[in-house]
Amino acid sequence: MSAQRPGTTDVPGTSRADLVADAALTLLAERGMRGLTHRAVDEAAGLPLGSTSNVARTRQALLELAVRRHAEREARVLALAEMPDPSGGPRALADGLALAVHRSLTRNRELLIARYELALEATRRPELRAFYDRTGAVFKEQLTALLTAVGSPDPARHVLSLVAWADGLMFSCAAGSFSSRTPDLEEIRTGLRELLGGLLGVRTGGADGG
Repeated sequence: MSAQRPGTTDVPGTSRADLVADAALTLLAERGMRGLTHRAVDEAAGLPLGSTSNVARTRQALLELAVRRHAEREARVLALAEMPDPSGGPRALADGLALAVHRSLTRNRELLIARYELALEATRRPELRAFYDRTGAVFKEQLTALLTAVGSPDPARHVLSLVAWADGLMFSCAAGSFSSRTPDLEEIRTGLRELLGGLLGVRTGGADGG
């Protein structure tokens, strides 16, 4: 089994550590936390036995490597640094965020499932929790800056509402009761326009652009 999967072939992974981490993320998505072993990662990455142990000797080190790699890959999927110029206002931000959410739900669903596995494991391992939270802090900072730029009077609170909405949608459609149907880009865009419009007290238009 190869660590590369449809939708991730454009992800750079030339170093041994990246190969190991990518294989670990694939295993987490396919087999869950119980399926993540050093030997299984060697096999999934197509590496000689013992290669994963050389890169990450302990299970904690392997999990931290997977969290770090996941953050790198998810950053490229979400591309928050490439959101529309704030001068476009909440409507433009909603449209940019909708593209990011849609990419996660379509071409990068495996990455989403791996994130849920890592997040749950972090609730059981305090040392992983601290590491997981540090790697995710950059996303909160970027969202806070974006919401501030479009006029949020309380960006910290609004970031929580936005993340809760997006994460809830992605979980429901990737692993929850709506997993049989992925919303299209227009549905996600409409939902985000409604959410941001309500949070900021402005008109952002609906699905028809009005």
